[in-house]
Amino acid sequence: MDTKKVLQQFEQEVDQYIQALEPYSIEQLTLQPEAEQWSLGQMYNHLIQSAQQMHLANIDTCIKRQQAEEEITEVNYKTYAGEAILELGNFPPIRVQVPASPFYTPTQPSTKAELLEGLEQVRARMQNIEPLLATVNPQYTVAHPRFGHLNAQEWFTIIDMHYRHHWLQKNRLDQFLGMTV
Repeated sequence: MDTKKVLQQFEQEVDQYIQALEPYSIEQLTLQPEAEQWSLGQMYNHLIQSAQQMHLANIDTCIKRQQAEEEITEVNYKTYAGEAILELGNFPPIRVQVPASPFYTPTQPSTKAELLEGLEQVRARMQNIEPLLATVNPQYTVAHPRFGHLNAQEWFTIIDMHYRHHWLQKNRLDQFLGMTV
């Protein structure tokens, strides 16, 4: 797994997401197609928050476990879905719907600048953490709810895959907002 290549691809994704924000007003960014569907701003917040609070946090956990020289006492497996998406290098192009909840449903952005800042924060964390990944023992893992146990490099790769996957949702929201795709 070439994490430098993953980082380069991720940085291009972030650039595209930043550029794609330009034509939208905050009103458009917070408009939901239906009550249970996310706005474009919520989708952006989902990408930012999931990277910061789950994916990067789990990379940090793998690193901390190694630094603490935690004993590896169990064999940690990926699920079939986890093996498949890592082999494929992409999430399948399907719509994933999770019931609304205070824990999972992203907040509406207050400003466009908030989204831009969040994207840049994730980019900076990815740039800072990438050089460390080669030193992290892949036996240190953290469980993903669907994919099973992932190591630091796999969590890193999942971030880029997640950002690429959400272009499908962005395209649907662009159509809803009357913007050309």
